[in-house]
Amino acid sequence: MNQRTTFLHGNFSSSRLVRLLSDWAPVEAQASRQDFAERLSQWLGVSDAITLHAAHQSIQPVAAGKPPGTHALKVTALEVEFDRLRTALVNAIVASGAAPARMKRDRHMLPQAEAAPEPDAGFAPYQQRYLDQQRHMALQIEALRGHVRHAVALASPRLGPLTAMDAVLEQMLGGREQKLMGTVPAVLERRFAQLRTAHQLEQAAAQQPDDPASWRQPGGWQHSFGKELEAALLAELEVRLQPVTGLMEALRNEVGKYQ
Repeated sequence: MNQRTTFLHGNFSSSRLVRLLSDWAPVEAQASRQDFAERLSQWLGVSDAITLHAAHQSIQPVAAGKPPGTHALKVTALEVEFDRLRTALVNAIVASGAAPARMKRDRHMLPQAEAAPEPDAGFAPYQQRYLDQQRHMALQIEALRGHVRHAVALASPRLGPLTAMDAVLEQMLGGREQKLMGTVPAVLERRFAQLRTAHQLEQAAAQQPDDPASWRQPGGWQHSFGKELEAALLAELEVRLQPVTGLMEALRNEVGKYQ
């Protein structure tokens, strides 16, 4: 667990998503001096702590042994699958475009765009776009995480304790993660209002007539906001993929010991 907690401690608080949100909605806050375990304890209730302790106690040590030669192939196959999914999710984010659209939603598939709404439709279409992309990422990454966890446990019994703990943490912290990610659209809504107000003040100072059709053109305020929304989605994707990245890195390091 030490390697995993170090990874989380060193990366989450300095993630690109946190930096972006801090730039758009700065708050006065002192840097926390608590380590990862101390901060994690604030997320867990008594029942969670009992569950985590029981899971830890149930993990049995596995004797060291040389893994079969197929493990390198397993790592390669997982990396290919990871890259394929990550590329597909990135492409879906970028393809959704700077101008959001009304969506036809299906339970398991990413919504397909119909006609784009009017430029003055407000933040609602952007919010729907973000929520749809979040749902799509969550479904796809949850499936990938379970698959990678299973593959890692089969490929290296020594990593069984890590995969078992990852399964428990996913179940315990999933709700908290969903709640935290749910605050991102609220920050983006404030950012949307900031850019709109700045545009209105600029137009008033210049005493020029406004042209809503230009808002989504390069240089327009909604075009800029669309790029920022896209950046937030890509940054959130990186955060959501971290647990999977950690599992794959652990397997890669384990296989590397015997090469």
